[in-house]
Amino acid sequence: MVSLSLVFNLFGSNSPPLAAYNRKMSEYIHKSHNVSVLLYHLVFPAKYRKAVFDEQVDSLLKEVCLEMEKRYEIKFVEIGVDKDHVHFLVQSVPTYSVTRIVTMIKSITAREIFKKCPQVKKQLWGGEFWSDGYYASTVGKHGDEGMIARYVKEQDKEYLQLHQNLQLSLF
Repeated sequence: MVSLSLVFNLFGSNSPPLAAYNRKMSEYIHKSHNVSVLLYHLVFPAKYRKAVFDEQVDSLLKEVCLEMEKRYEIKFVEIGVDKDHVHFLVQSVPTYSVTRIVTMIKSITAREIFKKCPQVKKQLWGGEFWSDGYYASTVGKHGDEGMIARYVKEQDKEYLQLHQNLQLSLF
């Protein structure tokens, strides 16, 4: 796990926090037929777990992610870089599956890093930047798993009570 001292916001460790740039942790995304707040914690290891993330690659990765925000319905809330893997906190829309988000991020960042940092391509001689696997988890804005489970369970009691009173008896 990455220590808090290694987690940088999109503008680097010496820059003001994201809030100073008028960016919020997460926002409701309003579409014509839905409103959503979908947050994902994604972790991508570099191929062969090689320590490829120096200042140049770190900076380029963040720059590419900011460009992706302009073209796709993805918002990079935080990016935490360690020497051999990256943590992303990403917000997206329901039309993008987690797999599609992962594929977009991996393919675009790899292409740009290999193009602008040829020394990394030599270090990762197999021609791939990221490992095949990844970690993905949803992140709740309105409570943790226990709180949501209790809320759903309480809804169930009201639902069962309502429907037990209305159910017809056949015999």
